[in-house]
Amino acid sequence: MAAVLTNAQFFTGTEIIRDRTLLIEKGRITGFATADAITSGATVTDCKGLLVTAGLIDLQIAGGGGFLFSANPDPEALEAMTGAILSSGTTGFLIALPTNSHEVYSAAFRVLKENPHPAVLGLHLEGPFISLAKRGAHARELIRKPSAEELLALLKEADGVIRMMTVAPEVCTPEIITIMRDHGVTVAAGHSNATFREATLGFEWGIETSTHLFNAMSPVHHRDPGLPGATFNSEKACASIIADGIHVDFNMLIISKKIMKERLFLVSDAVEENDRGTYQHVRQNDRFTLPDGTMSGANLTMLGAVRNCVDHAGIHPEEALRMASLYPASLIKVSDRGKILPGCRADLIALDSDLKLKGLFHNKKMNFID
Repeated sequence: MAAVLTNAQFFTGTEIIRDRTLLIEKGRITGFATADAITSGATVTDCKGLLVTAGLIDLQIAGGGGFLFSANPDPEALEAMTGAILSSGTTGFLIALPTNSHEVYSAAFRVLKENPHPAVLGLHLEGPFISLAKRGAHARELIRKPSAEELLALLKEADGVIRMMTVAPEVCTPEIITIMRDHGVTVAAGHSNATFREATLGFEWGIETSTHLFNAMSPVHHRDPGLPGATFNSEKACASIIADGIHVDFNMLIISKKIMKERLFLVSDAVEENDRGTYQHVRQNDRFTLPDGTMSGANLTMLGAVRNCVDHAGIHPEEALRMASLYPASLIKVSDRGKILPGCRADLIALDSDLKLKGLFHNKKMNFID
């Protein structure tokens, strides 16, 4: 049965459309029409004048719903995480796995392949091919230098589940980058102590983005601009940023946005409280830390990051929404998400004037939130 959404402002990803209805067939956008074009038998939903836009896309989230996936790579955790993340307005995401053992990687591959869900776009492996000097909260003993043989075996076992990998450019060769790209993996530079030259070479070899800009990477310095400087200087490289005002000062967010424009996008880098396994996270008021106090993850939703961009960085609401939907979807080449256009998935959210979540269109129905 067709679904029709009326009485809304529709943000398509490029423009606001008013005084039109949105037509949806079998979970896909059909297009816009006038109210008199609604066919009989369609399910009509009044959207109460709310802003309806594409669901958000998070390329780096490690936990939710009471579970840290790397500590619980099982169907129960996947289901709980997915439900919690969806309920926050994020309708597509990559599960981030920090540097880990082969056993954890294998379990994660198996669980995702055996329990597919349209919101789960795959895995983002942060590591294990990263810098010891910029490991952050990553386990030192599990970090290693890449070899073509190990990487090929990992990608073969994953069988397409890995969609993104964060590596340190200074420990990689052009061959390593090429292997990842040839297997459809978006390669990111992060947890890296790369010099400006090393990072620039990495981008030339095919690295497409940087992971959580400024965090766990070489700093901008007037004698060596480091990985952030190489990212700024690149004409094509993108970068994710954690817009919580803690991982990155809001003034640095403002500066980065002015330089990078549409190349800058949002991630939550959210984890979950956990007291087992390699990565134990303690919930603080506004962040997560390791038991020793090391900052280990954000206490942030993607929609919260959008509001922070608007409220604290002066970014226009439409652009902030693109940073959380269209731009990340485009980076990992998911062409049917992040925008409202014919043929796209009807994964939609309804927001009020304060960008608070008021409705979620999922499973062919709009569910409103009181």
